[in-house]
Amino acid sequence: MKVLLVEDDKKLALALGIRLRSDGHEITTTPDAISAMSSAIRFAPDVVIIDINLPGGDGFTVAERLLASVDTQSTPFIFMTASKKEGLRKKAMQLGAAGFLEKPFSSTDIAHLINGCR
Repeated sequence: MKVLLVEDDKKLALALGIRLRSDGHEITTTPDAISAMSSAIRFAPDVVIIDINLPGGDGFTVAERLLASVDTQSTPFIFMTASKKEGLRKKAMQLGAAGFLEKPFSSTDIAHLINGCR
């Protein structure tokens, strides 16, 4: 599967990229909400993993833009966050997220969610 990872933490993005590539996925990353949409259109991923707290906007805005675009409206997305703020999971699910992960999470958890998007 082609996976777009929208994550500003370079170490986490690298670690997730390594893990997902080892599972046979093709990965591209983008570090902020501003470049996420152009990356999604250019890369045409099968799934997008979006951090909620991003430079240039938040992950919810990214998801709303994905849903509003003809090119990406059917692309599943998974949210991840380190925030413990109440209501984030509910908001993610209301937007139609395929999954929600709180950091730290296991590589097995993310692999399971990605495989569920097939």
